[in-house]
Amino acid sequence: MKLYLIGLLMMAVLFDATGQERKRARDYGIQIGVLPIGTHNAITDVPGVRVGHTTLVQGQQVRTGVTAIVPHTDNLFQQKVPAAVYVGNGFGKLAGTTQVQELGNLESPIILTNTLGVGTALNAVVDYTLQQPGNEQVQSVNAVVGETNDGGLNDIRGRHVQEKHVTEAIRTAATGAVAEGNVGAGTGTVCFGYKGGIGTASRKLPASLGGYTVGVLVQSNFGGVLQIDGVPVGEELQQFAFSKQVLGSADGSCMMVVATDAPVDARNLERIAQRAMMGLARTGGIASNGSGDYVIAFSTNEGLRIPYSSSEKTQTVTLLRNDEMSPLFMATIEATEEAIINSLFMAETMEGKEQHKVGALPVNQVIKIMKKYNAIKR
Repeated sequence: MKLYLIGLLMMAVLFDATGQERKRARDYGIQIGVLPIGTHNAITDVPGVRVGHTTLVQGQQVRTGVTAIVPHTDNLFQQKVPAAVYVGNGFGKLAGTTQVQELGNLESPIILTNTLGVGTALNAVVDYTLQQPGNEQVQSVNAVVGETNDGGLNDIRGRHVQEKHVTEAIRTAATGAVAEGNVGAGTGTVCFGYKGGIGTASRKLPASLGGYTVGVLVQSNFGGVLQIDGVPVGEELQQFAFSKQVLGSADGSCMMVVATDAPVDARNLERIAQRAMMGLARTGGIASNGSGDYVIAFSTNEGLRIPYSSSEKTQTVTLLRNDEMSPLFMATIEATEEAIINSLFMAETMEGKEQHKVGALPVNQVIKIMKKYNAIKR
């Protein structure tokens, strides 16, 4: 019997194969960066942003799902938001990029899923948009869908993601705490040789720097040499790409979604998106040849919304000056780094396709290593 687990119902405490409770990095005293975090330390700390998951676990073969990021609660097609895309390494299938780059706006929820589910997700987002009240005359929809390849643990060729799963993730998207680890689009992913998944984090700038919030959500599925807050954890554990113990490449992908309420347009959102790659690099990711590393950044600032139709010939907006961007850059780097680390800390050991088993990050060993380098802050 098929078991469809909705990620939003998986907010209960997670446990790994040994029964150890899965907790986020900060719960252990690992405080990445110097800026303060938001209320939930999640992308949903940005006002209006909602996240939904549909997690698909079926028998021994299916380990996949869908994650939806929705920028605001109104009709997104009618009230578009400024957005930008940055490609760190383009071995991937991020659909909808050219229109975002050309027009500088986003008109659909952002969907993350597996590589062969992109086409299905596109259809689902188009149907969802066309069915929304007010969109009865719409004849063109630019759906944005990203992916990573979960074929190691998941029967990806079976194409188990269906349109209803995508719609479900969108419709159940909510604010507040976000389920992480083996949920949604992160159900079958692998990161640094350990179980990867969905991770999120946020930064809240002090009032003196504008008081803006930056939130990041990642789908981690890549390799390299793991570092946590500068500590060479991968080397200490002897688990890293191209080592004698771990043969093979560091291929994989990482989807990064950055949201902010700061008044920044597409040009500066692209600059923000570029900094997310610096956050990935701080975790030891190397953006290998076979890695699809993409960043989608958007602003929820209501003064910057782009109406689908208007009788006005011009639009007057208030934007941050370039000189005010550096705190947002720093917030993006820190939140991206922590989101990736949270995806590892919250993921559980998983066995999937062809009895392939990927272990969870050995948290107890990691904490000992962090203490060795005096990197635990209480």
